[in-house]
Amino acid sequence: MKLPALAVAFALAASVNAEVPSLTPDNYDELTDGKTVFIKFFAPWCGHCKKMAPDWEKLSADFADDKFGYVAEVDCTTEGKPLCDANGVRGFPTLKYGDPTNLEDYQGGRSYDDLSKFAKENLKPVCSPANIDLCDKDKKSKIEEYMKLGKDELAKLIEDAEKELEAAETWFKDEVQKLQDAYKQLSDDKDKKIADVKDQGLGLMKSVKNTMDKKEGSDEL
Repeated sequence: MKLPALAVAFALAASVNAEVPSLTPDNYDELTDGKTVFIKFFAPWCGHCKKMAPDWEKLSADFADDKFGYVAEVDCTTEGKPLCDANGVRGFPTLKYGDPTNLEDYQGGRSYDDLSKFAKENLKPVCSPANIDLCDKDKKSKIEEYMKLGKDELAKLIEDAEKELEAAETWFKDEVQKLQDAYKQLSDDKDKKIADVKDQGLGLMKSVKNTMDKKEGSDEL
């Protein structure tokens, strides 16, 4: 028996507008465990985020039952903010993908076709301790090296590395502030030089020359 056209339309709308999984620090590990992820970090007020929302919802629905791929989002203005901070998100929307514990930046197009093509090609099992057979020789060696460390020693290495990341972020912000301060000083210096030139009579000189030009033109007649 055929479904009424209206019922079909509602079914299609529901599949396209399915809710995208929302990640927070509380559910991140559980929901992404064993997955290769594609995550949108966004803010509700962001115009570009609103524009791409329907395509992201459609993409998420495409992977709703996928064994390996997982498409989700993080609201950087609510409970998800710590995830955004931890992943260095500075603009919206920011898209990242890969191993949930080691996300990489997505630099491709933002249309549904671009996102879908990328997801189909990349949301597959990746090298990790759980999939060590997918790792190259160097990564296998590194994983084995880390596995031999005690839990406390490994935690200390992670803490030290995260401190280096924080230091890099702090350095970046400090240098940007220096550039902004230098720009403001240069702008102020430029405005002062312009004011000094004008105060020396540039406007009057132009006015006098204009008068002389007009008088000269009148004499020629």
